[in-house]
Amino acid sequence: MSFPIGASLLDALVLAVVEKEDTYGYKITNDIRNAIEISESTLYPVLRRLQKEDCLETYDKEYMGRNRRYYKVTKKGKAALNLYREDWKIYRNKIETILISGKDGGYI
Repeated sequence: MSFPIGASLLDALVLAVVEKEDTYGYKITNDIRNAIEISESTLYPVLRRLQKEDCLETYDKEYMGRNRRYYKVTKKGKAALNLYREDWKIYRNKIETILISGKDGGYI
């Protein structure tokens, strides 16, 4: 994709993925890769920052003899995600008004 991905968009994507179900870093990365290209080395600092901001909390769960760290959205994280969703709707509409509408004002 040729469009840059900012920190706010990454935060919103991570929160949206984790809101669906408590999950672990590798799965979060794979889920987000369905929309954008992202590496685990990019994702883990986002997870740590969201945890530090009290938007995510973690717990460990055993999986095949090893502990796996799971992430869960907090109340603060849900509130942040709702704001991101509202901001996204406004942003998307403004961009589509310019980028997608044709000469006659209709969509291409």
